[in-house]
Amino acid sequence: MFAEFFDGRNPFDTFFVQRNGDDEDEEPFTTFHVGFPRARQAGARRQDPPVLYDLKVSLEEIYSGCTKKMKISHKRLNPDGKTVRNEDKILTIEVKRGWKEGTKITFPKEGDQTPTNIPADVVFVLKDKPHGVFRREGSDIVYPAKISLREALCGCTVHTPTLDGRTIPMVFQDILKPGVKRRIPGEGLPLPRAPEQRGDLVIEFEVKFPDRIPPASRSLLEQILPL
Repeated sequence: MFAEFFDGRNPFDTFFVQRNGDDEDEEPFTTFHVGFPRARQAGARRQDPPVLYDLKVSLEEIYSGCTKKMKISHKRLNPDGKTVRNEDKILTIEVKRGWKEGTKITFPKEGDQTPTNIPADVVFVLKDKPHGVFRREGSDIVYPAKISLREALCGCTVHTPTLDGRTIPMVFQDILKPGVKRRIPGEGLPLPRAPEQRGDLVIEFEVKFPDRIPPASRSLLEQILPL
């Protein structure tokens, strides 16, 4: 039948015979090993995405370090491997001195557990609480000092508070323009990788201008102040 339809040729020669030129050099056949992608197992479990929580800390806690205990509620599998129960757990976080905002603390697989999933990681993200006196810039802390126009022009003493409750008197005799900054080295927050070292306390001046000037004072100022 093959001879009639294919003029005496074996139509499968091109699949099973490797031709190298002359007929007498032909080999019986060459085997090809074809690999197919392994099918994904039905019902394969995957881990849920991380669950994020804010961990709010004060600048004083970052300054000294602290321990935070966080209570979470999650689902756990019962011994039958099919049903779940609600369970509370206390997670303990040791906040290190100088940790930066955005630091992440991960508790692996503390999320909800079901028969068909791998529990998610629970991740706490460090956030700074707003402070009544300072604001944070990395390992530096900024103290906004409000001074009068007279103090800005004639000099002043700024009693600068610190995070550990001290007060540092700083005497300034030069002209202090609005927004100018002065640094007190080593009075900031501990450095994350070298807690024995600290950033700076930055004094940022806010000059309070008077709402009005009496006419007599205005004339005097016009004579004294340069153009």
